[in-house]
Amino acid sequence: MLPDVIETLFRSVSGSDALAVRFPDNSQPPPELACVVSFARLEFVVEGEVHDRSISASKGLLRQGDAFYIPGGKWNLTVWQQPAILLSILFSKEKLGFSLQFWDGDKFTGTDKQSVSRLGPRVGSFLLQAMNEIVSNPEDQQTARCIVAGLLSHCQEQLANRAQVLTRSGALFEMIKQYIEENASLSLTRENVAKRFHITPNYLSHLFRKSGDTGFSEYLNHVRLERAKLLLKGYELKIKEVATSCGFVDSNYFCRVFRKSTARSPSEYRSQWLSQLPERKA
Repeated sequence: MLPDVIETLFRSVSGSDALAVRFPDNSQPPPELACVVSFARLEFVVEGEVHDRSISASKGLLRQGDAFYIPGGKWNLTVWQQPAILLSILFSKEKLGFSLQFWDGDKFTGTDKQSVSRLGPRVGSFLLQAMNEIVSNPEDQQTARCIVAGLLSHCQEQLANRAQVLTRSGALFEMIKQYIEENASLSLTRENVAKRFHITPNYLSHLFRKSGDTGFSEYLNHVRLERAKLLLKGYELKIKEVATSCGFVDSNYFCRVFRKSTARSPSEYRSQWLSQLPERKA
């Protein structure tokens, strides 16, 4: 949803001379509940309208599509009176923070928050410097809109970079899972699997935390236990042989892990399976 919102705002700012870019009047000290952060912020009324107490009374109403730029260290205080959706973008040194707030006229009904690392050329930093110059000349709305459009374009690029990173990491995660499934009988460790894919062990763990429901060790044991169940059902192998075939060096450890997963020992699991076969019942 967030990329679509930014795309719509970018088109609106780029294609209209009617949309306003507002700046706070911080001649007064911040009142109670005012928002003050050390980094620059850019806010947009996505739907509806809001008031802000940091803007002079005659210009304090922000309508759909309007932009509001707050330099670092300055304050603002949004007053919610009617249903509205507000997007706030925080430009820290290393990240972009996005917050999409939904107000139904009585209460907040949801907040969508995301953050992305600021990568690549320092285009965004130069645009913020230019915007800080415009603060002293707020009547130059045409230039202000051009800079705001540039900042939105910068946000789009950073979100696209994040999507590409997520796509690449997702593909890598699937490759790692497939490798584990095909080689679970080998002596696999976090270190040698990470080396196989030219990544660090810590990044391997990160992939499992972010992309999967279990950690690396848990997933490896899951794959091995599923293979063990097949061997117990279809082959008359000794328990130690089943453990070795599935990559468990220690058969006692295999039995403990198996019981923890199934609430039965490997022998009990096999016996229960055999007892349910039709020819055994006959």
